[in-house]
Amino acid sequence: MNLAYFIAKRYFFSRKKKTFIHVISLISMLVVGVSTMALIIVLSVFNGLEGLLRNMYGSFEADIVVLPTAGKTFQLSPELLEEVASTPGVASVVDVIEDNVLVKYNNAQRVVRLKGVGADFLKQGRFKDAITYGEMVLKKDSVAYALVGRGIQYDLSINIQDDYHPLLIFIPKDVAPGQMNPERLFAQRPILVGGVFAVEKYFDESFLYVPVEFAQDLFQYTTRRSALELKLTGHQQPEDVKAALQSALGSDYIIKLNEEIHSGLYRILQWEKLFVFLTFGIILAIGSINIYFSLSMLVISKKKDWAVIKALGAPAVLLRRIVLANGALIALGGAFSGLFLGLLICWLQQRFGWISMGVPGAISDAYPVQIQVWDVLATVVLVILITVFSSIQPARKAANKDDHSNLS
Repeated sequence: MNLAYFIAKRYFFSRKKKTFIHVISLISMLVVGVSTMALIIVLSVFNGLEGLLRNMYGSFEADIVVLPTAGKTFQLSPELLEEVASTPGVASVVDVIEDNVLVKYNNAQRVVRLKGVGADFLKQGRFKDAITYGEMVLKKDSVAYALVGRGIQYDLSINIQDDYHPLLIFIPKDVAPGQMNPERLFAQRPILVGGVFAVEKYFDESFLYVPVEFAQDLFQYTTRRSALELKLTGHQQPEDVKAALQSALGSDYIIKLNEEIHSGLYRILQWEKLFVFLTFGIILAIGSINIYFSLSMLVISKKKDWAVIKALGAPAVLLRRIVLANGALIALGGAFSGLFLGLLICWLQQRFGWISMGVPGAISDAYPVQIQVWDVLATVVLVILITVFSSIQPARKAANKDDHSNLS
């Protein structure tokens, strides 16, 4: 007990108590500043990743997709095609046949997603910046060509300059009972590879594009299609075009916007961003313990001063405001300094891209960042709330009459 009394007297009630309180206040300000800076940076990176994905998917995928409500395919009639094409806001329509197939090149094989697309597909310019090798061609001189993802090319070791070894595409076909010859279990078609595209890892390893006529012959479809992909003019809102199409086509078809196709991915990003915000909020709350401790030490060290001020007629609310103001100076000082540094780092990353992903062949060389006003406002509100909660108890203690009644 004597040792504890000596330590308390030496550090809490000596002349160095002001220095000790100042150190605690600076530590509190530093914790709040670093947490705020990290929160702004991480939220901005999530915004940048979401914006990058939206731009990427928006550049090579359709603005609107028309799908059947039931089954994998629907009957494409000239009337249906005219109805869709004449909808205000629709610039072009691409009919699509899509399904899983087995592809074989020399002795390598794998299952991919084949997508047969109409003639307007390349005119829409969706792959204009994605071709890394070969030509962006699906048909030349009545010869069909395939566009394969870079991942498929690597896996199968495809040489697009070798015209003697085409890509073989297999699909299961209806077989009569008792058929034992394995060659008759699959229908196959050869096709030359015209170009290799690189968009995103999943698409590069999964998709193979061919002319719709080739897919029609392979699957033995006549007028059946898997989807219609629409490119919009940009003069009307996509939501308005979707509503007009749904009204014209009825309940037999599902109309999806580009964002709705990947809504699950965007939703995951939003949830991750929310959890990151909550995690850093907890870190800020833990850091606010230092604010509570420094304010409590301030109240203890100024106990006699509180009594004198109160004896002179100062109301209790004034004492509470003094303590709250001290807490605000500590927290907001750290918050706005961290906010400034966080925004500065994000701006430098946007402008110069100093911090790279370090992944060869990544979609973006540098980490994408995008500053949003709502993130800044949410961070400021979070810091204010934490400051208020961490300052309430010391402020009440400063204004409590019983704490000043037994002064020596």
